[in-house]
Amino acid sequence: MSKLFLTLHVLAAIVAVGPVTVAASMFPKVLREALAAPDDPRPVTTLRTLHRISRVYGGLGIAVVAFGFATASSMDVLGSPWLVTSIGLTFLAALVLMLLVLPRQEAALAAVTGPGPAAAPGDGDGAARASEGAVAVRPDARASARLAMATGIFNVLWATVTILMIVRPGSTTGA
Repeated sequence: MSKLFLTLHVLAAIVAVGPVTVAASMFPKVLREALAAPDDPRPVTTLRTLHRISRVYGGLGIAVVAFGFATASSMDVLGSPWLVTSIGLTFLAALVLMLLVLPRQEAALAAVTGPGPAAAPGDGDGAARASEGAVAVRPDARASARLAMATGIFNVLWATVTILMIVRPGSTTGA
């Protein structure tokens, strides 16, 4: 059963996390293109697609966690320090995606597609609170840079989890 769970866990990671990391990484560059050519609808269409990929596949990422716990339980390694660290980093990556990346993508998309909540006057970082509690991003290069930074943090966290899953410090598998 461990081999089945491990196979499903790895496949879920490839299918769910891979598209999120690529789409989220592409979003800031395409945002800069949309800001540079506000009359061109192509970058906006691409932004919508990249955001949808990030949101949908980010949600599918729960399968990675579920199969990961099933694998760890069947292998009796739930208390291993490398796994506990991986779980913590995965949780942190999920928070970065849900609280930083996706809301900033949504706000940037809203800013380039038309009227929406605008930034407050005098707001130095280009962000304001909208009525729903979302962050509205003024369409500028700084918003793109902040989004790229949050996406980079998300990607580094996943890369670290991947390395821990492969290396497994202190494991008895000889890896």
